[in-house]
Amino acid sequence: MSSEFEKKEYDYKGRWVSYWHQINEVLDLKPRCVLEIGIGSQTTANYLKNKGVELTTLDIDPELKPDVVASVQQMPLPNSSADVILCAEVLEHLPFDKFEQCLVELARVSAGYVVLSLPHFGPAIKFSFKAPFIKEAHWAFKLPIPKQHQIEGGHQWEIGKRGYPLSKIKAAIKKYFIIQKEFIPFENQYHHFFILKKIQI
Repeated sequence: MSSEFEKKEYDYKGRWVSYWHQINEVLDLKPRCVLEIGIGSQTTANYLKNKGVELTTLDIDPELKPDVVASVQQMPLPNSSADVILCAEVLEHLPFDKFEQCLVELARVSAGYVVLSLPHFGPAIKFSFKAPFIKEAHWAFKLPIPKQHQIEGGHQWEIGKRGYPLSKIKAAIKKYFIIQKEFIPFENQYHHFFILKKIQI
């Protein structure tokens, strides 16, 4: 009973929104093979497999039964072995001084793209408008409140917390990737998505 409750708490409505965006962004890149890092409830993995995607899963927790038990910091996989890597809500669980090391490893294993999402702290103000014969429109923006980070839910850091501005995160990413697209889903203002193209050296 407790495990069912924990799963329900993990898969809250906002996370389902993120699952949709993870799947949509991966499929839009039309990959043949995908590596998913951090498989969670395996919702995304199962959907991608049902769509015929050749999927390899990697996680540090053997109880989740991933294809590869390893850390994103050091993946026992060949260079350029995945067309797309999906790494959603994972890197914040490691100390920030490991962030660039993880980006280097993602760039090494990716043949082209990484779909990355990270938590983005900050209260949001949202507006939605719909009228007959007019396409529905949404606007949202975050209020910058540089709160001191305290470790919660295993998060070692979050975008928007004191010492972790978005500019700092993007500067690190741009050393190894081109940011082709970034967004925060209107329905889940806590997850910040980056669609990254590997810089070919």
